[in-house]
Amino acid sequence: MPHDSNAMKLAFAGKGGVGKTTIAAWMADYLARAGHNVWLVDADTALSLGVASGLAPEQLPVPLVQRRDLFESYVGSGIIKLSPDVSGLSGSLAVDLPESEAPLLEGVSERGNKRLLVMGSISSAGGGCACEANALLKAMLAHLIYDEDGYVLVDLEAGVEHLGRGTVANVDHLIIVSEPSLRSLETASTIAKLADELGLHDQTLVMNRFEDDEITLPDGLDLPASRFSVKGLSGLHERMLSDGSVLDLPEQDYIDEQLAQLLAEMGEAKQ
Repeated sequence: MPHDSNAMKLAFAGKGGVGKTTIAAWMADYLARAGHNVWLVDADTALSLGVASGLAPEQLPVPLVQRRDLFESYVGSGIIKLSPDVSGLSGSLAVDLPESEAPLLEGVSERGNKRLLVMGSISSAGGGCACEANALLKAMLAHLIYDEDGYVLVDLEAGVEHLGRGTVANVDHLIIVSEPSLRSLETASTIAKLADELGLHDQTLVMNRFEDDEITLPDGLDLPASRFSVKGLSGLHERMLSDGSVLDLPEQDYIDEQLAQLLAEMGEAKQ
């Protein structure tokens, strides 16, 4: 497939349980059906992006953060390499994700690839290896963001710790997902402020499970000016009672329309 010059590197953040993994999985499948190659990076403690994208739990690879053999090979111990050469490592550790049943988008003749790299988070690495794990994860993210062709979608750990480590400061756009609750919006506000301090100014707030036509938010919060909403979906609610996959829902047309609008807005911000 030719070089994808319009491909963006996107990060999804938010309080736990707000639906950021769901929206990341939807976005990846939409982009693949639009003919783009997509890297999905699961950097969340819950490690649910693969299952949300249709992968069986037993098919999930061991998270990179638990691969201490790789820490020693690429980072070392004691005096560690802060910028190890990880070229080629992403391809050997990634797994292909299954195709959804949803059709290709209009005018597209070939579906793009979806590949998942399970990184995990520092908090799940265990004692004694946080520095080595962080160095390897930062190097891997930097490689994907700067060197890999195609879209890169990073599902971040819930909360704000990942921003304190600066692991996603160089993505093109930060999608902060919230639900219509004060606690969720307060977390979104903290994420937005920290990201802005890192220089990640291109941000969009996605209000998930939001039923109103207009977004009216509480005063006193530092939230992105770019705002988007997604309604609650009965098909997704029913699916979650029996299956972890969030793809191939009855509301596929609505999801595609929302994602197309969101991508158009982010593309305009990128230019």
